[in-house]
Amino acid sequence: MNPSPADGGRLRGQLLVAGSIVAALLLVGAYLAAGGSSYTPEKTQDPCQPRPWRDPDGLQEIAQQFSLSALDGAACQLGVSREALAQALATPEARERFSERYGLDDEELAKAIRAGLLRAVDDAEEAGALSPLIGGPLRATIEEIPLDRAIELVNDASSLLDTFGGLLGPASSLLEEFLP
Repeated sequence: MNPSPADGGRLRGQLLVAGSIVAALLLVGAYLAAGGSSYTPEKTQDPCQPRPWRDPDGLQEIAQQFSLSALDGAACQLGVSREALAQALATPEARERFSERYGLDDEELAKAIRAGLLRAVDDAEEAGALSPLIGGPLRATIEEIPLDRAIELVNDASSLLDTFGGLLGPASSLLEEFLP
């Protein structure tokens, strides 16, 4: 008796399912052999501990490190991780949820963010990435900025350097001379 075409199709289907099961088991075996069963996420760094600044190469890298330092400072002040704060500052809705979760009002959040920005200025000066001649006026500016502007500066410190350069007008090229 010859097998019918339906039997051949059924056999191919069964082989396909069996092959898929074998492939899945091989994948799980490879994962376990590579140490996948003992994975634990790395602990986030304490934002209160200073992070070393890399040797910045231009305004963009200084701005990036400034933002990270400001986030660390604000997160330390609030007792949260830098990552949690960065997510909270991404949108107004996220900021509202964050404030509700931690029982913060806008004034407390603004105070922490300003403290973070001031820490970033200190860190930048200590790393030699910012001249004290710029640091002083920058600190005075940070003390007076509104919350939304402070959040913008934490998220994108290059706007702070651009704004400061704009305030200098034609003398903004001098700003480059005070940066590495």
